[in-house]
Amino acid sequence: MQDDDIDLFRQSISGATKIKQDTVQFKRDNTPFKGKIVAEQTKQHKAEFYFSDEYIPDIDTHGTVNYVREGADKFLAKQLRRGDIAPELILDLHGLSKDSAKEELAALIHACKKQHHYCACVVHGIGEHILRHKVPQYLVQHPDILAMHQAPLEYGGKGAVLILIDIPESDIYRR
Repeated sequence: MQDDDIDLFRQSISGATKIKQDTVQFKRDNTPFKGKIVAEQTKQHKAEFYFSDEYIPDIDTHGTVNYVREGADKFLAKQLRRGDIAPELILDLHGLSKDSAKEELAALIHACKKQHHYCACVVHGIGEHILRHKVPQYLVQHPDILAMHQAPLEYGGKGAVLILIDIPESDIYRR
């Protein structure tokens, strides 16, 4: 019975021709897109530019994380600590490696600036304390981070940080 099925199949597809794949994807400048690899490399390059594992900033990551960029209002950290400013975006880094976390942090900051979100929450978890120590060290290196503080309990407590993104006033009024 199987030979009959095979013969029937061959009869039904006789005369079929192979389809040529001719789909071309374009970037905005109308040049052919070379695939996901180029996008991944660009994204990773941006993340590595800001987030270095070799640079260790002078912040305490063993206690309560608290950072305000030089020249910014120190009251911002207190507002974050009290939960006065609610996060508009939340990024969960559970289960990610350091490299993946760097990429996601860069994407979060970019999304906040693009969508004009002033506050975001980064949930790094506690686990083995790797991301708990590294995430604040990465964030301090980014020029668009105004302030950061350990999140209040309703946003993750010791397993999360709230960050404030520096959005120029001219961008805020464009909403």
